[in-house]
Amino acid sequence: MLKIDKFLSAPHGIAPVLVCRAPKLVLPFNERSKSRLRAVLDNGTEAALFLPRGTVLRGGDLLVAEDGSFVEVQAAAEAVLDVRSEDPHALMRAAYHLGNRHTPVEIGRDYLRLEYDPVLADMLQRLGVRAERAELPFEPEAGAYGGGHKHGHDATFAEDYAAAQAVFHEHHGHSHSHSHSHSHSHSHDHGKGAHVHDESCGHGH
Repeated sequence: MLKIDKFLSAPHGIAPVLVCRAPKLVLPFNERSKSRLRAVLDNGTEAALFLPRGTVLRGGDLLVAEDGSFVEVQAAAEAVLDVRSEDPHALMRAAYHLGNRHTPVEIGRDYLRLEYDPVLADMLQRLGVRAERAELPFEPEAGAYGGGHKHGHDATFAEDYAAAQAVFHEHHGHSHSHSHSHSHSHSHDHGKGAHVHDESCGHGH
């Protein structure tokens, strides 16, 4: 049993070649939100995680085992609602209503993503946006569940609404103010990190 009690948030600065060689821990968001967890790595090794309470692992983070070895965290594809609209105002309204229900939401430049829920899918369609079921990695904003390793404070509804406004402003080509960028940039950083990892490991070549 590999015991893991430390982690490095992406971007961590570890040499890409070391990351590529590291075994992978592939988990859906719900499992990555647990500070105590037993899991099996992609090489078949059993691992036990003992991380600080409130830890939320993101795709691209590195776990550090007791023996000094690395394990890379990867976000597993899971059932989500992929929400899109040609109308940025409709997308912002959708983000507002989801935030009002304290639903964990991933906010992209031109999409929203949440755990699959047929009731919410119906609500979103009534709001005039497309909400389609898909199997994709899920990296919601920290504010939606009140914590995470990159946001030590408890988020408020105002922060969720600010993130929704950020979606609207991006579609209109306006630059973010400081208050928006803190919440909104989180998911993009991880997305970029995942792409860098893929290129450095030589996938698809």
